[in-house]
Amino acid sequence: MPPLSPKQLEVLAFIRRFMEERGWPPTRGEIAAGLGLKNRQGIDQHLRALEQKGAIELTPGISRGIRLTDEAPHLNQPRGVKEKKSVFGLPLLGRIAAGSPILATENIEEHVRVDGALFSPHADFLLRVRGDSMKDANIFDRDLLAVHRTSQARNGQIVVARIDDEATVKYYRRRNDRVFLEPANADYSPIEIDLRRHELTIEGLAVGVIRNGIGANR
Repeated sequence: MPPLSPKQLEVLAFIRRFMEERGWPPTRGEIAAGLGLKNRQGIDQHLRALEQKGAIELTPGISRGIRLTDEAPHLNQPRGVKEKKSVFGLPLLGRIAAGSPILATENIEEHVRVDGALFSPHADFLLRVRGDSMKDANIFDRDLLAVHRTSQARNGQIVVARIDDEATVKYYRRRNDRVFLEPANADYSPIEIDLRRHELTIEGLAVGVIRNGIGANR
């Protein structure tokens, strides 16, 4: 690989660190903000140079379309430590209950090679469904639920919600200081949360499912 300039090395190091911490590539704006740069055009130039030198691959038209190649140097990596292969796709985060809430974990189990831009709005991560409480909404046990990361939700939307340290996927309905997380299966009862006593966090919106390798928008 041709030698990289100090600024190119800095950009490459930021991309690698961002992907290791979050599981997906940064946008150009996030690179600029992370490096304290105001000129996004300069970021584009550095990315094109890194691509020409074989350190990254760029996917046109996708904001997070950056993939580290196997040739990309692993900066500050101790000698003798094997480099991890670069990843591209949506991170699969732990498990999500569709029956009763389970402890929410942010551990990335693997990366699934699917483009988040296939969903609308775009998907940021996947969660594996456990249980059948959302079966009437076409969300079944062991489906991969595509999730758009957001903290906002409207009544009637299917959300990934975290109550204290537990998470679940349900229909969202709010009435004043109370939120009802409603199942799509008559065998289950809604979960009622009094926001004056319990903390509720919206982790994202369900935007699609992947079943047997087939994706479908919601």
